[in-house]
Amino acid sequence: MTGTTAFLTDRYELTMVDAALRAGTAHRRSVFEVFARSLPNGRRYGVVAGTGRMLDAIRDFRFGDEELGWLERENVVTPATLAWLADYRFTGTVHGYREGEPFFPNSPILVLEGGFAETVLLETVILSILNHDSAVAAAAARMVSVADGRPLSEMGSRRTGEVSAVAASRAAYIAGFSATSNLEAGRAWGVPTMGTAAHAFTLLHDSEEQAFRAQVEALGPGTTLLVDTYDVRQGVETAVRVAGTGLGAVRLDSGDLPALVAEVRAQLDGLGATGTRITVTNDLDEATIGALRAAPVDSYGVGTSLVTGSGAPTAGMVYKLVAHVDDDGAWVPVAKRSASKASVGGRKRAWRQTDARGTAIAEIVRTRGLPPERARELLVPLVVDGAVDERWTGPAGVTAARAHHAYAMGELPARRCASAAATRPASPPSSTDAPRSPLLAAKLLPASALCSQPPAPSPQLPGPQLPGPQLPCAK
Repeated sequence: MTGTTAFLTDRYELTMVDAALRAGTAHRRSVFEVFARSLPNGRRYGVVAGTGRMLDAIRDFRFGDEELGWLERENVVTPATLAWLADYRFTGTVHGYREGEPFFPNSPILVLEGGFAETVLLETVILSILNHDSAVAAAAARMVSVADGRPLSEMGSRRTGEVSAVAASRAAYIAGFSATSNLEAGRAWGVPTMGTAAHAFTLLHDSEEQAFRAQVEALGPGTTLLVDTYDVRQGVETAVRVAGTGLGAVRLDSGDLPALVAEVRAQLDGLGATGTRITVTNDLDEATIGALRAAPVDSYGVGTSLVTGSGAPTAGMVYKLVAHVDDDGAWVPVAKRSASKASVGGRKRAWRQTDARGTAIAEIVRTRGLPPERARELLVPLVVDGAVDERWTGPAGVTAARAHHAYAMGELPARRCASAAATRPASPPSSTDAPRSPLLAAKLLPASALCSQPPAPSPQLPGPQLPGPQLPCAK
């Protein structure tokens, strides 16, 4: 079968299913939860990304003759399990944080309910997608924050795998990057693409001037000319002479950027090219972008650091069973007690709480209890009885996630304090019936300020009602 995602998994997912089918526990109704135990050092929030790709993967999780034949030849599972896999379709329900939403340690980013076997099979592919894409999105969001409104372009395809490059472009765009150099990201996900020429193009020609003339003839004077192949000062002079004072931009890919950018800006202005922009690349990360805040940079191109999560290549998410039905039909919360890996049992609900001005002040996570005041529920339906909600998929899903992220980040108190340039829409973007999105920085508040309402049974809770304590809020 072509196009299936069923083998993007670990062997032990199938051997667990095989054993559970033999034991008679495979079809116990179960609740799994995806969360991150912690954030990388120095980070105050993560960003959910990959949801649309994940939903496609769930839809395409099928075992065809080719997959079943290989499993049989390798003796991975029994014939009875092969027969069960042949008819596999996920029929459960998935709720999750909207793509683009900030999250915190222990935020229940995804809650899946279904039979044990059908739900446990999805663990590896879901974590593969969410861990990678969320790591890139978190890095991108930090870079956008320190760029102070200057556009950033993703250009890291050659620094990662060919498939992950497309996913990274998508995640970066959701988190606020303006464009990508990756054409497949443009075709598959609607991400705007950009690009002009590399140093090789200049080196190909007999002179820098000849190369610039060829590029301007092909792309027009509004193009971006790479001026640091040889001597930057001479390159800028040649660029303006060839393209005129209407030259679109010059790109700097090397050197002491803060000093060099200032020199190039002064030279461009002196030549009359006051409208020519300066874009910089050269192994940027959030620290170097922040260091250029005072420099006359107009835009950035980021590669290696972005696609590798800027030092945190995975979001550290895990996929854990938190509840199941017992033989009497009662829901039982379950949890790990392992040292440093203990979890909290029971189905969770999560809200983003705001103050009277609409500024987010807390993320509240509970296993039971009434919704807090001035709070929006974070978990939205993504899959219902096996049917994927198409609002969150494809290029339209990317557009919705990008708009949601921009609004959400605008609500963060830390963001508002950090930059006067930070703005947000007057009202949240939405799809049909999509939820509002006020967001938070819960780390700013003590735990006592985050969880003030006592738990109480509530028939309004979706899904099984599970016994359990009120959780501490994400900090």
